[in-house]
Amino acid sequence: MNSIWRDVRFGIRMLAKSPGFTTVAVLALALGIGGNTAIFSVVHATLLEPLKYQDPDRLVMVWSKPRPEFRNATSVGDFLDWREKSTVFEGLHAWTDRHVSVATAERPRSIEAGFVTPGWIVNHGLVIRLGRDFLKEEGVVGNDRVVVLSDSLWRGTYGADPGILGKQVRIDGENRTVVGVLAYGPADRMERKLYLPLVFRPEQVNHDVNWLTVMGRLKPGVTLEQANAQMAVVASQIAQAHAGDRKGWTVSVEPLQNNFLDRDTIRGLWLLLAAVAFVLLIACANVANLQLARGASRQRELVVRAALGAGRRRLVRQLLTESVLLAVLGGVLGIALALGLLDVIAATLPPYTLPSEADVRLSIPVLVFTLAATTLAGVLFGCAPAWQASRLNLAETLKEGGRSAASGRHRLRRGLVMVEFGLALALLAGGGLAIHSFLKLVRLDLGFRTERLLVFDLPVPEARLRDPDAVRAFYRRLLERVEAVPGVNAATVSTGVPGWGTNFGGPFEVVGQPLPEGSASRGAGFNMVSPRYYETFGIRMLSGRPLTAADAERAAPVAVVNETFARRYLAGLDPLAQQVSVSLPAPGLATPGPRVVRQIVGVTRDVRNGGPRNESFPQLDMPFWQSPWPAAQVSVRTAVEPASLVPSLAAIVQSLDPDLPLANPRTLDEIVSRGLARDRFNALLFGGFAATALVLAALGIYGVMSFVVAQRRQELGLRLALGASRSRVLGMILKDGMTTALGGTLVGCIGAYWVGRSMQGMFPGVPSLDVTTFAAVAIVLVAAAVLACYLPARRAARVDPLVAMREE
Repeated sequence: MNSIWRDVRFGIRMLAKSPGFTTVAVLALALGIGGNTAIFSVVHATLLEPLKYQDPDRLVMVWSKPRPEFRNATSVGDFLDWREKSTVFEGLHAWTDRHVSVATAERPRSIEAGFVTPGWIVNHGLVIRLGRDFLKEEGVVGNDRVVVLSDSLWRGTYGADPGILGKQVRIDGENRTVVGVLAYGPADRMERKLYLPLVFRPEQVNHDVNWLTVMGRLKPGVTLEQANAQMAVVASQIAQAHAGDRKGWTVSVEPLQNNFLDRDTIRGLWLLLAAVAFVLLIACANVANLQLARGASRQRELVVRAALGAGRRRLVRQLLTESVLLAVLGGVLGIALALGLLDVIAATLPPYTLPSEADVRLSIPVLVFTLAATTLAGVLFGCAPAWQASRLNLAETLKEGGRSAASGRHRLRRGLVMVEFGLALALLAGGGLAIHSFLKLVRLDLGFRTERLLVFDLPVPEARLRDPDAVRAFYRRLLERVEAVPGVNAATVSTGVPGWGTNFGGPFEVVGQPLPEGSASRGAGFNMVSPRYYETFGIRMLSGRPLTAADAERAAPVAVVNETFARRYLAGLDPLAQQVSVSLPAPGLATPGPRVVRQIVGVTRDVRNGGPRNESFPQLDMPFWQSPWPAAQVSVRTAVEPASLVPSLAAIVQSLDPDLPLANPRTLDEIVSRGLARDRFNALLFGGFAATALVLAALGIYGVMSFVVAQRRQELGLRLALGASRSRVLGMILKDGMTTALGGTLVGCIGAYWVGRSMQGMFPGVPSLDVTTFAAVAIVLVAAAVLACYLPARRAARVDPLVAMREE
């Protein structure tokens, strides 16, 4: 221990004697270690850390599966049959989410609520701070006037009132009693902020409409295989009893952890971790190069120490100690950088991208990972100079002008720079793909106009507007008053907006056109729209006419389809001569209504109805007055700044219904921007790490060429004295550096191809083998290498021959 402590003190003195070297090395390592720590914090919290619930391995999701590759929500009838006929669950509960109107002192607020079956909260594993979970009898119609608040809502809206239990809260125009408050935890990272009992009305108990999400807790000792085996039997019994509705449907029991994470998000997290690992490797190669350059000036010191009795193992240990000290300093600074990077990630990560259970922070496992990365980095970049020091020849090195050690170092440094350039090109390829994809999506023609268009929701309670005539009357009065507001050019009501998708969809039939052989059904998104919808959004008609005020409730049923619908389902037919048969769900999620035959009267140009990242899907638009829906969206085209009209529009909504809030006002530009949030995040992080790799690689070759120029100073002076032109010396040094850079770039092409294959499908609109992007990033890397080589080469060309010869 005394010997190690002496090595540490000596290492600290040596690093302090070279502040420039120490600063550059620590900064390079901090970039690599900080990036790894931050991204591993996200990966660990999301994919590796166990759920913070009691017995989390027993928590499962239960999905209906109409096809093996597709999982679906569940009908009330299926859920009740599952709960009655299965014996593998300790508890089986359902929930659904929707926005409700909550009365506050100032105005009603729209808040997302979770409607859950009694016992769901405790079964889920959420901790209750005050009060209790819902009782079994509170899951019955008429007994459900109770509510449980999340910690964030309790603190933010009700001032953390400790006497909140038993008080009344007005929700959707009805008073409900507060019976519980959750403790702070995963529930506060969810979008839903309060919980209400889920009750089933008699008309909702069917096997036709799928709207429930189901979660269960397995009994102790029950495995996933056993649960799936029993649920397969239950699904078969349901399919036999309801052959027309559930033929071919199966059930899947899956672990809760990461069940809601899509494959691209999981793959993106691992790729980000691989990217920062590359940055750390480049930083290690850079510091190893710096160590080798510094070792050239220390080789006499090391030889003298060896001559005085220090063995090779002693010298190697000393150099590795110095390397680990550098890594520790880099690790400490890297943790500080990781905290800042986590703030950047939190600010740019799209909301609700990660599971609510993912608490991203610098936890003990993350710090252990940082310690391991720091130690590994110290050993990695310390091995090269330590290995060179162990091979020093005393006699050769003590000779004036001995070249063997220097030439060996030079070859090793060139090899490290080639590795840096190969890794940098691979990272640049990933960053280039992310940025190229994002720029293509930003410039994409969406098929509709986004400027000066405000959209807001009206979360009308299901019980408030059950009668279709009441729904029509409410929205007609609303549109009339909205269009009278100064600055409003047009307004429309619909159940979906372009760029955000539709709230409804399902099967339909083309009258007189049987299904192609092998097809189970035709499916499309359904959108109920009022007149002026196409005018408000600037959607162009390709043929026929738009839906107008003449398409009222007593007019002939009609529909408008988009290009994708006509191309996929009406190929070779005249769309305007076709009819479709559609059954829409009734408000309140009851059994679907009767089939209605609708005449197609128009075909619209395709728009990105599912957002800029997704291709257009088949869509069927129907007149809102013929198929009214209580909770809808209102879109307003304005002549002024849309945000300036929000108070006036909110006052109109309040005048029509004091309990109804104007919810979630946003512009269509904001909707489109949210659709690009993931691509913006990928472009920012992958691009940022690629830029860091580019800078480190450029610094690496700059350091090598500076070292070469310093080593060959006398030679270059002699060449100039013997008549070599300065341009020739400049070209010679540039050629030397660019040979190394181009060699690394060629090696990096293999890595770039691998990166493209790994990211295949992650970036819409960009192929995995994007030659244009790869060529562009290679040019950028080579240009950086030219600049990094030019500065030392220019210094070499300015060597004074007399001064150089005198030094020799």
